[in-house]
Amino acid sequence: MDPSLEQAILSKYNLTTLWPTRWPDEKNDESDSDGEAPTTTATARPVRRSRSRYSVLEDRSRFSRQVLGAERTKDGKENLVQKDEQDPLGMYPSVVQVLRTRNVQVEEDIKLRNRFLLSSTTFSPQLFLSQVHSDASTDMLLAGLEFLSNSIEKKSASLKVLVESNFERFVGAKATIDRVYTEMREQGKEAESPGRVQHTRGASRSSFSSRKMSDSLAPGMIKPVPTEKRKNALIKESEYGVHGIKVPLTEVAVKAEEVWGPALNGREKEETLKAIQEAVDQHRGLFEIASTLQDAIRRRDHETIIEEYKRARKYAEEARAIAEHASAARSPLPDAKLHQVIVTARMWAEVERLVESFKRDSWKRLANTHFAKVQSGTDETKSDQYMSIISIMLELGVEDNPIWIWLLSRYDHLKSRLNTTCERSRVELEVLRRHLANGEKPSLSQQQKHLRAVPTSSNVTAEPSKLDTPKIIEFWEHVHASMNTLLSNRGGLVGELIEYWDIVQSFMSGRAQRNLPTGYQSQSSVHHRLTDDNKAELEKGAAELTNIIREHLMSFFSDPPIEDVSLLFSPLPASPTPTTPRTPLSAALSPTSGSRFRFDPNNVPPPSPSRGESWEKYAFWPPHANALSGSHYLSKMLVLIGTATNELASLRLTETEAASRLEEPLRMLLGGVRERCVQAVCAAWNTDAEKLKILEDWTRNPDRKDTTNLPQRFMAVQSFLLNNLQKILYVEASSKTTVDVVVPPSNKLLQMVRSQFVTSLYRTLSGMVECAEKGRRAIGEDVDVRGDDITVDAREMEAEGWDKVDANNKSVRLLLTLSNMAAFQSDITPQLLSLFETLFSVQLTDESNRIRDVLSQLDAQLFVSYTKPHSTRINTTIENGVFSPVWAPKPPPGKGVADRDPSPFVFTVLLDLVIVHTEASTTSYPLTPRILRALFEATTQSLINTFRSDQLATISLPQLMQATLDVEFMAQTLASYTTEAASQVQTDIYQVLDAKTDNAARVRLQDELGSLRSTLKRLREGTKVQFACFRRVKRAPVDEEGRGRR
Repeated sequence: MDPSLEQAILSKYNLTTLWPTRWPDEKNDESDSDGEAPTTTATARPVRRSRSRYSVLEDRSRFSRQVLGAERTKDGKENLVQKDEQDPLGMYPSVVQVLRTRNVQVEEDIKLRNRFLLSSTTFSPQLFLSQVHSDASTDMLLAGLEFLSNSIEKKSASLKVLVESNFERFVGAKATIDRVYTEMREQGKEAESPGRVQHTRGASRSSFSSRKMSDSLAPGMIKPVPTEKRKNALIKESEYGVHGIKVPLTEVAVKAEEVWGPALNGREKEETLKAIQEAVDQHRGLFEIASTLQDAIRRRDHETIIEEYKRARKYAEEARAIAEHASAARSPLPDAKLHQVIVTARMWAEVERLVESFKRDSWKRLANTHFAKVQSGTDETKSDQYMSIISIMLELGVEDNPIWIWLLSRYDHLKSRLNTTCERSRVELEVLRRHLANGEKPSLSQQQKHLRAVPTSSNVTAEPSKLDTPKIIEFWEHVHASMNTLLSNRGGLVGELIEYWDIVQSFMSGRAQRNLPTGYQSQSSVHHRLTDDNKAELEKGAAELTNIIREHLMSFFSDPPIEDVSLLFSPLPASPTPTTPRTPLSAALSPTSGSRFRFDPNNVPPPSPSRGESWEKYAFWPPHANALSGSHYLSKMLVLIGTATNELASLRLTETEAASRLEEPLRMLLGGVRERCVQAVCAAWNTDAEKLKILEDWTRNPDRKDTTNLPQRFMAVQSFLLNNLQKILYVEASSKTTVDVVVPPSNKLLQMVRSQFVTSLYRTLSGMVECAEKGRRAIGEDVDVRGDDITVDAREMEAEGWDKVDANNKSVRLLLTLSNMAAFQSDITPQLLSLFETLFSVQLTDESNRIRDVLSQLDAQLFVSYTKPHSTRINTTIENGVFSPVWAPKPPPGKGVADRDPSPFVFTVLLDLVIVHTEASTTSYPLTPRILRALFEATTQSLINTFRSDQLATISLPQLMQATLDVEFMAQTLASYTTEAASQVQTDIYQVLDAKTDNAARVRLQDELGSLRSTLKRLREGTKVQFACFRRVKRAPVDEEGRGRR
């Protein structure tokens, strides 16, 4: 093509290329309007017609659209257009014939036909070219353009010749018209005084100079009132000659309207109403569908929505069939059928609009439909809502898969909740932990109260709220509640995850889709199946959610406390599902609901100070907490964790083999959490073992009055800890699953518990000895100080009665501690060892022997502590008495050498033993024989040591008689408490006495033995009352005696 021609085409049609692929956006406007009404008044604004999107192709230099409505008749129909025309581009002889061959029916539709005829004012160039010349090439169009241009030039030339040949006629006609117009305008006007000379040539009607100055140009001029002569003049004041007849015409019109109006209008209205009524009656269902559907959508009545949508589709199919049949037959539609098609089309458009709006709302509701596993009655309905929404969307027909969309939204919802819950609970617990770390340490009195809170009876359950301080219990409750919110399979996030995966599996297997509709012509059946990629993504998502839970638990229990708590100061994130019901306990745990979490963001609680405490490295352990509360709550949490890990490991993730990859990490998680919990409990147990001595309140045990409450309380505390540790080590899930990730505890953990058990026993026993030796000073000064001065414990008031002993008396403390030690040896320690072996399935043979040896050593130490002062005093008394100058005086005249009384020191020693007997029997009766036997042995040993002394080089006959009498009197008085060792020492005493006496004295002694026996008998009879406590009586066994004294 010639370059100049190309440039001309590009510039003419405002194109950038000869082969454009699309219309420019700025020229992509609406097509010309066809039904615009003509201007009715001279003062109305001209109608502004929109430019056609093909207007860029119009030749503005030679093509001019006529004024709108210029060739329309009164009724609006065109009457100056031919029925057919030749092709303006010169290619076809008939435009209508070409349109008929292209299946464009223009014979009956005059308006459509006029848009293809050049002589019509509604001619549409773009429609003409797109239909008549749809297959024309560029060259053909250029040839047609040249043909059109030549024909326009020919018409212009003929018009020019016509004007030139009739120019004088045109001028004469113009002058006549101007003269007539001037006469009519000047009619009735007064003759004006001559002024300036007027122009001799008559001005044309269009000349500005011939016009009268308008009122707006002469504001100072006063309008003259039209006179009777000028009422028919062609001026504005007389309404251009119409003013005179306007009033009569108006009156006639009013009268005519009054007479004929009702009749004419009534019949017309009647016919119109009848036609409307017939159409409404015939198509009543069409008119009711839209309103019924709208009401059903408002009420969310899915059954009615589907029913009405099917009715609308049925009507639409009928109308489409009518239109297609008419098109195939090439016959025009009757008015009734045409009306039916039009009404149906409008109805279907409205139905489609309502349904599309309902679909958009349903997508939003579907993405926000979530629920918990444990629900109230209202939420049970909500749990089925997603299936109802999916069902109706499949019935109505959608492009995207609603099942897949809901599963993805559910996954995003669970992921968001998991991340938010895990992060926020971690921060909340750290804030609580910092408050506790920076607070005051529990006093000994508080610790004593908490240790005593464990009931000694197996039939009574410990109250968790009394195991530790309120703030520590609050921390534990918060930890447990957070774990329950996360891990519970009934109302927790793990339960929601498990339920979500069950739903996923039901969709993957096709069970859930069995009752779902397939839609119109089964077009929704494609959405009933999830693709392999969908299944793989869902399994990866489930594995990812499981890993979020696993990593949070591993981090919380294994990592040290976090440093950053700024998350708590940021506002709560907007929930992606505002209609989701709150998980149980989650509302009560909201940090904004408790006053503890409402603090000044500028006053952040500082990190806990580092003092080397065992709890500083555990984020889950509250500062200063004891092992009782820790073991109790951790055992409950391990049940939750064990159950959750088993449930998660039992998820059947088969497509991507993610199950095998989840099982081992979950097993490691459970093992790691268990190990950290055992370490934390053992560390607290080790700290508490040093304080178990504060259980000693020097109050008699009501069931065994020879002991205090310490042994039973120690037994209760140790049993409580061992039972909870057994629950921690041997995690028992609350539900049975196909996969069990709980493995037996390692030997390392068992040895840790074993070692701490023995250590706690050693420390408690050592503390008992320390309490017996030092009294309250061994416990602390503040142990008797109550937490406040108002609260009075009724049990403490009872303890002030008969069963309260004098804790300031060391001898009493030693006696009770000896009895406690005996209880440990005979009862407490064997029970604890048996319990440990039963709970942990191990044998403590070596530990049992060591504990037995330690108990024996401590018992001997306490016994010596009690008897040694008495032994020392007895020894001093004996030495002072024997070495006294007045010991063993010669018999007075008239009496025999054997006729004498025991030495005074003998009565002193016996009285001391009476006091000891009284103290022992009233404090701890079972210890009395043991103590008196030991003291009797100590007495005989003091006697032999005294007689062996160098101060008695020789022993005279009176001294021999006195020594024999003293030894025998003491031996016979304490005969009930003699021992083999004492008897042997007594025999050795006689040998020592014999060795220091001459033969004559020994012979004399033999002669006086009868008198000596009589003297001893007399003395025993005389002191029977004084030393009755030493007499042997038949008593019941110790246990029966204890029961008898209750």
